[in-house]
Amino acid sequence: MVVACEEALAAAKASQGAVAVQLREKDLTAREVLALARELRVVCTAHGVPLLINDRIDVALACDADGVHLPANSFSVRDARELLGKSKLIGCSTHSIAEVEAANRAGADFIVFGPVFDPISKSAYGAAAGVEALSAACEASDIPVYALGGITADRIGDLHDCEIAGVAAIGSVFGAESPGFVTRALLQAMSHHPK
Repeated sequence: MVVACEEALAAAKASQGAVAVQLREKDLTAREVLALARELRVVCTAHGVPLLINDRIDVALACDADGVHLPANSFSVRDARELLGKSKLIGCSTHSIAEVEAANRAGADFIVFGPVFDPISKSAYGAAAGVEALSAACEASDIPVYALGGITADRIGDLHDCEIAGVAAIGSVFGAESPGFVTRALLQAMSHHPK
């Protein structure tokens, strides 16, 4: 994972693209997640990109991550803010307009909406919401919205009418033979997306 991440970040840097890394690991022990987070902290710092930790505020604090990403059933934004302070980023997963509105009211810094398409990696979120639902989420949000779920460079063109801040990709990058090649393709596609 760290090698794939390093390759993707090197490609992003060469492409002058804006990226962040989110550590989302549910199968490791807390000690193993922290060790991985510390490795990624070094890699992210070397490439000048933010590191976010999924759900684990304790790990985010221990590795001095730039913030957390909260699943829909996780800590409240308010509790996360109290623990992390005002300078850290807090993102929220959203799957409905109600969740988008709640994250906005709660003071999240950004949201991830999805799955837009059928996910490439495993997902427990059910059927794809679709591009129209993503567009509605963007209209309902005052904070940046990132599209997630089945995101590939080819599909970014389908999001042309959505006012997204960017995309989040898991399966298309980490399932690829060359994470760097896929990262460059995603950044190239996003460079043509109206913001």
